[in-house]
Amino acid sequence: MKKRTFLLWILFFVGIASEAKRQEPIVYVDMRYTLRADYKDSLAVVGVWDDLHAISALQGIVNRDEPRLYIEYVETHGTSIDAYWWNRYRREGEWLAGRDTIRLQSVEEAVRHFRHFLRGVVAYDSNVASTSNVASTLAGLENLLPLRWDARPGSLYQRLTSGEDALEVREWLVKSDGSSLFTGKGQIPGTQRASSGSKKCDPYLWVVERYMKTGRLDGRYAGFYQDQFWRKKPLNSSPNHHTLTNHDFFISRRAFFFDLSPWADEATDETSQPVGTDYRTLCEMLQEAHNLRRGSQPCYIGGFPEWAYKYTKRTGGKHEDVATEWQFAELISRYMAFKDADAIGYGALANASFWQHFPLKKRYTQLWTTRKKLKKAGYLQAGGKVDTSRNYVIIYVGDYDASSWVSQRTPDLWDNPHRGEMPMMWCISPVLSERVPHVLHNFRTTASPNDYFAAADNGAGYLMPGVVEQEGAKEDMDTWRRHCTKYYRKWGLSVTGFIIDGNGPAMKEKALDAYRKFSYNGIVPQKCEVISNYRGMPVLRSDYDLVSNDPKEAAKVLVERIHLREGVPFHWFRIILKSPEWYVNLIEEAKRLDPSIELVDMPTFFELMKVYTQN
Repeated sequence: MKKRTFLLWILFFVGIASEAKRQEPIVYVDMRYTLRADYKDSLAVVGVWDDLHAISALQGIVNRDEPRLYIEYVETHGTSIDAYWWNRYRREGEWLAGRDTIRLQSVEEAVRHFRHFLRGVVAYDSNVASTSNVASTLAGLENLLPLRWDARPGSLYQRLTSGEDALEVREWLVKSDGSSLFTGKGQIPGTQRASSGSKKCDPYLWVVERYMKTGRLDGRYAGFYQDQFWRKKPLNSSPNHHTLTNHDFFISRRAFFFDLSPWADEATDETSQPVGTDYRTLCEMLQEAHNLRRGSQPCYIGGFPEWAYKYTKRTGGKHEDVATEWQFAELISRYMAFKDADAIGYGALANASFWQHFPLKKRYTQLWTTRKKLKKAGYLQAGGKVDTSRNYVIIYVGDYDASSWVSQRTPDLWDNPHRGEMPMMWCISPVLSERVPHVLHNFRTTASPNDYFAAADNGAGYLMPGVVEQEGAKEDMDTWRRHCTKYYRKWGLSVTGFIIDGNGPAMKEKALDAYRKFSYNGIVPQKCEVISNYRGMPVLRSDYDLVSNDPKEAAKVLVERIHLREGVPFHWFRIILKSPEWYVNLIEEAKRLDPSIELVDMPTFFELMKVYTQN
């Protein structure tokens, strides 16, 4: 009897402790003051960098197992994106309803509040830009706060590492007197390895030797985000495109960070390095990460080539912007890695480490059509033949292959009152549910009957399947198939709205067989026959991007392209970040120019194409 009573008391106190943990107040910090700084003042820029790096790393550490710290930062077209999502899920009956909140006023207050999560500080070097990314790597692996070494009284480094509540520096990526530890000469400090000749690359190789080759990180996550080089050109793009606030999720997942050129024939931001050192260093990191994963899963890379700052013609390089995008995609594909493409324009994302805990449904379903319905609608004629007097149009509604883009543009594009007036195939990468599950949940629970969902390029993440097939082992394609299957099932997907083959090879049998398992209702690659059927899976070659802001001008291009494909009644077009009323005006004008044009819903388009190609 006593034993039973004792056990009941234990269960009682465990329940109280669990309830207390569940009700832990959320700390909220408004970081928008950093957007109002004078970006022409180098000291102000340094302050912005220091504060945002520290708060984002702190988020990654404290939000790893519970949603504890939230910041307000990202703004788009006058809307506070983080407040938008916060308020959306504070409503009655939603995830954050009724949760207590503590509002703190500074980074220092937040650090003091969560100090018990921190082992100390990793100090990095202002004069070796790449050490900031290495500091983010150590933040995740060692629970260290990354602080840029700064001797100035009043700097964030001095405020947090001196005085009564000082944090101890546990790892030095700079000498304690502020001089550079990594010089690009001699031997890489703390290793038995000779310098690469690049002070930019040596810190990354230090990570390879100390953490990758020793198995102290697992190679499953990586961040391709700007290093401190951003401080030299903060106005080359929007003020928030340092992408520091994107670090938090990857720090929570113990990722490795890098900012390295995918090109082997140039050096753009460190012109003194031996040409190709960036490229070789990146290849080595990706190979080591591949070795660590042993084919268990792809490497999830957040980020995108920073074409406005480095690695392209516009910044003194040899290569165009899109060519650099494709080069990076091809390169990572060799090592079974994909990107969640936080590209310039809408590249900033905050609070992903917080939202990763959002409770999703077990499954999100979509209804498909039947041939009986298609016959009733008049699309299938007697004998089951497709009515080829019409030109069937589907539009790839994009680009939603980036967590940052889909998060920022929901208020003006998804919430637009004209959404639902016509069928729209929203192409969203399902792997974005890792960083912005709340956004994808919102789409599915507020969709109209005219909203349909397909996967964005190139499935559950952006890699080039033809490259995986050509360069990788069979196991890599099997890994990609398993990875995509999981996300397609979760989100009720069976169509891949676009496959960017880029400068990689076309998919062959092994890749097509993989896609047939999870994208069985259709794929739209760049490199294939105009229209075909692969073992029951319809395949349509992508056609054209409609880029004009004037829907009437875009409609003219659409009609011209349709006439160029005379004899094929199925037509695909890609449109990026246009409003629902723009689509309505586009189709109205296109039908005026050619009454045979018919925009159909996604199931109708791909099922008709399946019938057509089988016949």
